[in-house]
Amino acid sequence: MVNRRFVVLGLPVALAACVPGEAVWAPDELVEASVYRHDAPPSLTLITMKSVGSGSGAHTALLINASQRVLWDPAGSFKHPTIPERNDLIFGITPRVLDYYISYHSRETYYTVIQELQVPAEVAEMALRETMAYGAVGEARCTVSTSEILKRLPGFENIGVTFFPNELEKQFAKFPGIARIEYHEDDADDKSVAAAQIDALIRAGL
Repeated sequence: MVNRRFVVLGLPVALAACVPGEAVWAPDELVEASVYRHDAPPSLTLITMKSVGSGSGAHTALLINASQRVLWDPAGSFKHPTIPERNDLIFGITPRVLDYYISYHSRETYYTVIQELQVPAEVAEMALRETMAYGAVGEARCTVSTSEILKRLPGFENIGVTFFPNELEKQFAKFPGIARIEYHEDDADDKSVAAAQIDALIRAGL
């Protein structure tokens, strides 16, 4: 995982876990140049950010490994000009970019729960299409949008649409074969510092 504990100046970001929906459309050439195909089996990975103190859920995202690996980050605040996004779908999710994303969200007040589930290739591909078509997500609707998308997929019809990240995490945990890990960092509770540090790593080619 990324070691980003040093002081730099860099990219400013919004601090909220879920911010107002905003239409974003990266240019074709940047998206095409950033396509990343991961050699692991097709999968859906639910990512939940949770409070260290209370355990309450703060944000939901969905990593999709299909014909390309993308990250559905509805109403999220993780941004960088070199990482293309189209309406809350982030392209080019290399292992390094995924590390940046998880590290950005993990700090002394929040930790990240990662639940990976292998799925048939056609299900992963359908998830990719659904997230491409969904559109920009409004504030506090990160879990609603993700649960709606999951519910449309074969085998996930019993997912209940919910506003609550912990509820969706519990529902996802019921699928057999889930691989679950938690990621913790002890950085100060200021994501703008984390974003600046990650920006410096990207600019340095690290």
